[in-house]
Amino acid sequence: MASSTLRQPKYRILHLTDTHLLGDPSARHNGVDTYRNLERTLERSEHLDLDLIALTGDLSEDGSAASYRRLRGLVEPWAEQRGARTAYAMGNHDQRERFTQVLGDLRGADGGATTSQQDSAALSPRSSVTFLDGLRIVVLDTSVPGAGYGELGPQQLQWLHEQLSEPAEDGTVLLMHHPPIPAQTVLLQALSLQNPQSLAEVLQNSDVQLILSGHYHHHIAENWMIGPGEHLPVLVSAAVTNLVEPLGNPTTEDIRSGAGGTVVELYEDRTHRALPFHVPLPSAGEVLAHLDADTVQRIIAEAGPAGD
Repeated sequence: MASSTLRQPKYRILHLTDTHLLGDPSARHNGVDTYRNLERTLERSEHLDLDLIALTGDLSEDGSAASYRRLRGLVEPWAEQRGARTAYAMGNHDQRERFTQVLGDLRGADGGATTSQQDSAALSPRSSVTFLDGLRIVVLDTSVPGAGYGELGPQQLQWLHEQLSEPAEDGTVLLMHHPPIPAQTVLLQALSLQNPQSLAEVLQNSDVQLILSGHYHHHIAENWMIGPGEHLPVLVSAAVTNLVEPLGNPTTEDIRSGAGGTVVELYEDRTHRALPFHVPLPSAGEVLAHLDADTVQRIIAEAGPAGD
């Protein structure tokens, strides 16, 4: 007979992504009050005991210091009330200097030790590592300034290799904006991580348990093959600001009203569970914007890699 006792995780992470906040509280992104969407998403999970709030990029839509201050002013007190830490990753809409100016000093609610790859250069990647007891959280910066696609340079990959050279007691979780797995639409595939195989080579035989990503604006769970017979779970969370239709015509892009996130539970035996959720918005499902094939190709030419 099955037990009625619920399984308790060792760590519980609230994974949010693509908040796209604006510095002007009256401004809207495709008609959406993204700050209110974030409030509603936090309200949806306010009853949970959490260890970490992980935000995986495109935190700001306009890259302004004011937008990061609004984010910090909402998320940090909410996390502190629950005794949870926070971790922030850069996305392609984020601006490194202002991101660092407002969020760069954060080390979580209990002041846990963090090391980082940040130096005085304004355009250097904003990657970091911190610990939740025995669980290592590594934040990678996949952004390419001025572009929509993602890439991990050789210096950041070498830094990651060094961080993973010694296993953590409870393994490692990677946070990164651009997922290392293919997209569902032509637009997002053109703006995807350009060198996932380089990352895969670093992660082979490491203690990394899973990767949490954003960018695609809809849920995906995939076992990513990183080497012969070796797979790594990748969890892409729905966006807080809006949702991309994953099942439509892949040559176009439909952006719908909606918001969501993922609760990730990690257990003592190194297994995990992902609990995707959506926020019941009054306008959920409405089409906010439709990008036809010509518009998609124009955006790819402007924001994609040279030669695409």
